[in-house]
Amino acid sequence: MGFWDTTQQILVILAHPDDPEFFCGATIAKWTAEGHQVSYCLLTKGDKGVNDHFSQTENIKELRIEEQKNAAKVIGVTDIIFLDNEDGYLTPNLELRKEVAGVIRKVKPDIVVTCDPTNYYLRDSYINHSDHRAAGQVVIDAVFPAAQNILFFPELEKELHLEPHHVKEVWISLPKEKNIAIDVTETWSRKLEALTKHASQIGDIDQFYNRMRSRHTEDSSDETPRYEEVYRRIVFS
Repeated sequence: MGFWDTTQQILVILAHPDDPEFFCGATIAKWTAEGHQVSYCLLTKGDKGVNDHFSQTENIKELRIEEQKNAAKVIGVTDIIFLDNEDGYLTPNLELRKEVAGVIRKVKPDIVVTCDPTNYYLRDSYINHSDHRAAGQVVIDAVFPAAQNILFFPELEKELHLEPHHVKEVWISLPKEKNIAIDVTETWSRKLEALTKHASQIGDIDQFYNRMRSRHTEDSSDETPRYEEVYRRIVFS
């Protein structure tokens, strides 16, 4: 069971289709292989997720939903909630916090996985998408105190019968400051296989594989690579 002695209910809450696989796909594959139950909540349907390698601009939502379902299956996830916020315009406002708190109360996860709202830059070569930061902020605020306190958004309990729920742990992907690293060498290939299902996002397949395989740890090599995914893990006492 890895970090836990019993099966955990794990809810991954991120901004876009493909974020779970890119940010923590190998870890998710490891967890599902260990028997944990993993589900996704994606705050948008990725309707602006096109790039120079993919010219289709019609029915983007439907395409990306289908890609996400196919990718998730590769790493053992079939339960996906798609919220209908507009891609690119996420803000950590009270309306979205209420929506996410409601999802947490409904799913009742032991573990919530999200991303770091304080991380503006990645690898000295990439500006972190504003949606990623907004998602991380709203999820953290929803976990504590909104999801667990009956006085927050009382209509969730009165109208929707969603009782308060206490999350045990939060795992923050793409952390500005990590406190845990997971060896995911054994499941890295499953992460890459899952990501290939996001054909609208990855561009040239050979370049994608070369780029992702080069992300091994500094203490390993191309010939004998070792891969890690890192987090800020918060365990509530």
